[in-house]
Amino acid sequence: MKKTFAFTPVICLLTLTLTLFGFKCGTSANIAPGKITVASFFTEKDFDTLFPLRDKFYTYQAFIKAINEMALIKVKVEKRSISIYKITRTDKRTGIAKVVRQDDDWNEPWAQKMAYAVADIDYGNFCSEKDLTTDKTELAAFLANIAHETRHGQNGLYNDGLMYTHELNTSLQYISDSDDYPAVKGKLYYGRGPLQLSFNGNYGYASTFIFGDKNVLLKNPDLVSTDAVTAFKTAIYFWMTPVTTKPSAHDVMTGKWKPNADDSAKGRTPGFGMTINIINGAVECNQGEGVFAMNDRIGYFQYFLKQMNVKNTEVACSCGKMQPYP
Repeated sequence: MKKTFAFTPVICLLTLTLTLFGFKCGTSANIAPGKITVASFFTEKDFDTLFPLRDKFYTYQAFIKAINEMALIKVKVEKRSISIYKITRTDKRTGIAKVVRQDDDWNEPWAQKMAYAVADIDYGNFCSEKDLTTDKTELAAFLANIAHETRHGQNGLYNDGLMYTHELNTSLQYISDSDDYPAVKGKLYYGRGPLQLSFNGNYGYASTFIFGDKNVLLKNPDLVSTDAVTAFKTAIYFWMTPVTTKPSAHDVMTGKWKPNADDSAKGRTPGFGMTINIINGAVECNQGEGVFAMNDRIGYFQYFLKQMNVKNTEVACSCGKMQPYP
């Protein structure tokens, strides 16, 4: 879906200062008093400025509604070994926690001896967990990646994001074997939405977190390209959710993720470049500084930071020397 053109490599490693823009105080329902919200520093005018050529499907109202509705969800992901899961989803409005996935082997004695890991995900922290500087930088990183994934225009202008609701080739099935999230007969799972959600396994997994029911998106994948709120929710879900050995892009941009010994040995360091590695590392990373797609994402990020008046952010932008995750 992305075109390849000539370009000038872009590398970013800067220092931090901030000029505020469009900041308005206030809270909304279900938002903790005093918590910075995306809507308080990113207005509809700002959205229009960054995405002037966007498809009419993508609206500011849908984006903010998706943020607010996802903010009502917390998820606890428990894992034994690498493939035995228990997922508990909590609705903040009611406080009710529901197990939405527990694999058959979860309570087996042999499984209980396997390595255990847990991740707690609060979707209410999307671009609003830290100080205003960090929150705006994270939002710029998120918007840069969705802009690149959905772009269709002239290189270097960075005005052509959110122009596609799905990938152009809709004949590709993107179906893989999955006992947990089997493909529904007659449905295709090609890339849809701001981060181009693909494959039945990813549709089912995302649906489990967003709706508490894997079948919502497995049975109706077109919902991601026909309902803008759902489309943005899938992008927020992906941004906030660690998968297998990968950290979440949110944890990377907020400084919560610290590379372990293996990450350090493979060149994985905190910064915008790590978000590229998480999203499309196998294609764009560990190939030096000459990869168009990587540099296009970096260009959007730097442009959006400038438009949002966040100057000289200390964020390592390149993933040119990072090994991708398996």
